[in-house]
Amino acid sequence: MASDNNKFWALILGASSGFGKAAALQLAKDGFNIIGVHLDRQATMHNVEEMIKVIEGLGVKHKFYNVNAADAVKRTEVVDELKISLSKDDKVKVIMHSLAFGTLKNFINNDGEKGMTKAQLEMTIDVMANSLVYWVQDIYTNNLLAEKGRIFGMTSSGGHSVIPSYGAVSAAKAALEAHIRQLTEELGFMGVSANAIMAGVTDTPALRKIPGNDMMIDVARRKNPRKRLTTPEDVAKIISLFCKDGAEWISGGIINADGGEDVVNFIGQD
Repeated sequence: MASDNNKFWALILGASSGFGKAAALQLAKDGFNIIGVHLDRQATMHNVEEMIKVIEGLGVKHKFYNVNAADAVKRTEVVDELKISLSKDDKVKVIMHSLAFGTLKNFINNDGEKGMTKAQLEMTIDVMANSLVYWVQDIYTNNLLAEKGRIFGMTSSGGHSVIPSYGAVSAAKAALEAHIRQLTEELGFMGVSANAIMAGVTDTPALRKIPGNDMMIDVARRKNPRKRLTTPEDVAKIISLFCKDGAEWISGGIINADGGEDVVNFIGQD
């Protein structure tokens, strides 16, 4: 465990599953204290409790909040609590945005199904893109953001390509990438880097909600040069590398964390 990280905190938005959970566990191994924001009902809280036990076993501190990360009131409450509970030397060194909640449906009415509504489109973009900006604003304004901090947003190939029923999420991913570029410029004076992490197809609870996910998994497995899917742990290790000293000069980009999947345009043989 890297003892020089002990004074730093990693804020994970969407910490209870998928990429967020894997990143929280990996960064805890690296010595970061963990702030986890998640939204779980009683049926899935045992997953969070098990993760907390692992983090405690790694000897780092933690704070977990079971709230809607896209709710402005809840966000303010969490940040206010952090201002009170963290010492003046404690800073948030890492902010990771891994919120996967949006509407999956076509824009256009088809086969009797109503197309995307204004409320659904705006909600998806707000949760999966704009909320990153609001958290960074509040962490910065309250003097909690560390010099040479790292900001990560989870994007996907849907940010530049078409996936059925994925239109609102595609728009959110494209917006998230734009927000990352803007944060790179505006926080450069602090040495803060911001990057979008584009994972390959990963078998997560979020993926399982996408219509046709079985076909996506099959195509990705055959298309990927490694002949397997990306895992949350693959992505967490890359985030860990980007949190090391010296990596702050990589900023404003889209990092392909997919084993080469996105650049391959043909489907190989099984």
